[in-house]
Amino acid sequence: MAARSVAGIAAEGGKVFIAKRFKGGDMGGKWEFPGGKVEENETDEEALIREYEEEFGAAIRVGPRLGQTSFEHHGITRVLNAYRIYFTERALTMREHAESRWVSFADLETLNFADSDSKLFPFLKILMENRD
Repeated sequence: MAARSVAGIAAEGGKVFIAKRFKGGDMGGKWEFPGGKVEENETDEEALIREYEEEFGAAIRVGPRLGQTSFEHHGITRVLNAYRIYFTERALTMREHAESRWVSFADLETLNFADSDSKLFPFLKILMENRD
């Protein structure tokens, strides 16, 4: 069974929330949809809530799954599930990121994104075209 990862995608007003990792490491300096590894005995939703708390000190509500892709990292195949998320509080403390932004889909495609997260763009495009 492949290892699992999750990404949380917040979208409002035609823009999506992204964050840029601190320099260093495999994903250093790259933009991403925040999330991370799903721990043993943890649901995807629990992992997203934990990751947003750890990375930003932020509370979120997890909505529907937007899509799934996979990638290989250090020889391990990981399944990446993307979920729509909603911030329940706006105060963010940057703990694992150098910066965060709300950007349009067009701007998103111009940024240096983590390869795994760029595979989520097709799902995000559908979300942005059908925004509520």
